Amino acid sequence: MSNSRSSTRPPASGPSQRQLRAAELVRHALTALLARGDIPEDVLVKAFITIPEVEMTPDLKLATAYLVLHDAKLEKAVLEALKRHHKSIRHQIAKSVNLKFAPDLRYRIDHRLDGAAKIDALLARPEVQRDLVRPHDHDEDEDQ
Repeated sequence: MSNSRSSTRPPASGPSQRQLRAAELVRHALTALLARGDIPEDVLVKAFITIPEVEMTPDLKLATAYLVLHDAKLEKAVLEALKRHHKSIRHQIAKSVNLKFAPDLRYRIDHRLDGAAKIDALLARPEVQRDLVRPHDHDEDEDQ
């Protein structure tokens, strides 16, 4: 006899609590590694790198770290440096994160904040502000 509850359960959406917890552990470990300057690369010491998010695959074997660099000109050099030190970084993350397997790491530049800043700048423009005024707000101003 089959369990009817399992067939009617909606599909899971988004990462599991286990994925979120593991991703946060990896994010903290990677952030600490970069902050301490444990990777002997001038560009990594010079670049101000923020890691707002790490995503883990369901099997926890692959971690994608999203990086925000405060100097966009250093993006390529930073990604190349991280790639060169891939084994060392993975080894150091494995020592500081208690997971069954050390996740393979990949890096992506996070441009989501750039998009948000562009939208904010557009919304702040006078011609857009003028268009955002509701018609009845404008009528009330004329009545006074």
